[in-house]
Amino acid sequence: MFTEQYAFSRGDSVVVIGLGRFGSAVAQSLMRMGHDVMGIDRDAEPVQAWADLLTHAVQADSTNVSVMRQLGVADFAHAIVGIGTDLASSLMTVMALTELDIKDIWVKALTSEHGQIAQRIGAHHVVYPEADMGERVAHLVSGRMMDYIEFDDGFAIAKVRAPAPIHGRSLGEARVREKFGVTVVGVKRANEDFQHATPGTEVLADDLLIVSGPTDKVEQFASHKG
Repeated sequence: MFTEQYAFSRGDSVVVIGLGRFGSAVAQSLMRMGHDVMGIDRDAEPVQAWADLLTHAVQADSTNVSVMRQLGVADFAHAIVGIGTDLASSLMTVMALTELDIKDIWVKALTSEHGQIAQRIGAHHVVYPEADMGERVAHLVSGRMMDYIEFDDGFAIAKVRAPAPIHGRSLGEARVREKFGVTVVGVKRANEDFQHATPGTEVLADDLLIVSGPTDKVEQFASHKG
């Protein structure tokens, strides 16, 4: 989820602190997308495991400002704190990054309290992986959506089955944006290539739609039966 939510410029340097399941997955994705990534972890084992896969991998205490400064962390454009269950270390790392004047700090939080405290002491973004995944799975299990991404500003993009009220009509005729408050970005028809949506695009009963808009509006549109 995380790598679907941020908008880093290609080639930006990113430091990922905490190379557990979340941190290592994010670091790997960032490398694949062309970013320079330094991974930092307190333990030697994950550092050794990722040493040949990241731009740099360092065993260090991320709560120590002096150590972080010596590692050149202050020069990084973005920082991601993926420390798992050690709340104190997570928050102290955020404080260290704030002292280093990092302009874009992301924090993995396990609880709302963790996230709120992190933001108060300097985090710019908070990610709740377990909660985000739970929400996504709920939508997928319900059958209303075939894929779903929610952003932290209440905006969502989803792949949905075309709801009955717009079957056999063009998007212009159906007045989707006016009636439902969402935008149909594209249409995927069986055995045909994906096509970008226009007001003249006709929607058939078996079409899959890529829809964007406020989360509650997207949910309502996906569940509309008639």
